[in-house]
Amino acid sequence: MLSVGVGPVSLSIGHVLLVFAFVVALIVGAIAGRKHKTPIAGTLSDIFVVAMISARIGFVIRYYEHYQGDWLGMIDIRDGGFDMVSGLIVALVFGGFLMWRRADSRRALGTAMVAGLLTWGFTTGTLNLINQQMKGLPEVALTDLNEQPVDLNVIANGQPTVVNLWATWCPPCIREMPVLEEAQKRYPGINFVFANQGEHPETIQKFLSEQNLDLNHVLSDRQGQFGRVTGSHGLPTTLFYNAEGNLVDSHMGELSRASLFRGLERFDTNHLTPSAEITAND
Repeated sequence: MLSVGVGPVSLSIGHVLLVFAFVVALIVGAIAGRKHKTPIAGTLSDIFVVAMISARIGFVIRYYEHYQGDWLGMIDIRDGGFDMVSGLIVALVFGGFLMWRRADSRRALGTAMVAGLLTWGFTTGTLNLINQQMKGLPEVALTDLNEQPVDLNVIANGQPTVVNLWATWCPPCIREMPVLEEAQKRYPGINFVFANQGEHPETIQKFLSEQNLDLNHVLSDRQGQFGRVTGSHGLPTTLFYNAEGNLVDSHMGELSRASLFRGLERFDTNHLTPSAEITAND
């Protein structure tokens, strides 16, 4: 499962698990704090906010070159760019500092933080194990824009493949298309597949013409099978399959150059060599 639907809203399962771990920490903290008469909900919230800000800053620093020329993109968290290692380190350091300064809440705060971290680690680890069982490219009924059947394995041809699930009515999908178009030209050793969900080929062709997009492997998934098979409940969703056809990463929501490159890093570095034309232009 890659995402969950909550009414009309879809949320990344990774974000859901993070919020769930925070809620567990709040509950455990409330129980421990009541026992010692030291409420710590506000302190836990401070740690959580500081950790998320640090995770964003760590991500921007790590992928700084991909934000050059897009300074507003650094604070646009819609791309889902967070470096969880940076956030975790800062959370532990900041939490340790608060426990050192506030001896009366030390035990309750420490108990809550441990509960939250264990919950997040266990649920995230379990999810990763489940995703690793998704072997091979999904077998779904795809057609080209001439409504001819297409075999995704033939397109992949033993190369890493990025599959973008999208629709013409989806604003984040439209905003990220130029990023994917640029990457398609920059990395010829990687296949980019654009699997439209549920729309007629004529609608897709009209959209590509109006947006002046030059994309390879634009396919139609009229029944939306790809999303159901992979457990994706929202658009856009981008799936990263290695040369063996196994899912190695996924991203729900709008991609920036930085968040796309983070996914591409899961592939062999030989496939990340820019084309000669792009290198010359750079």
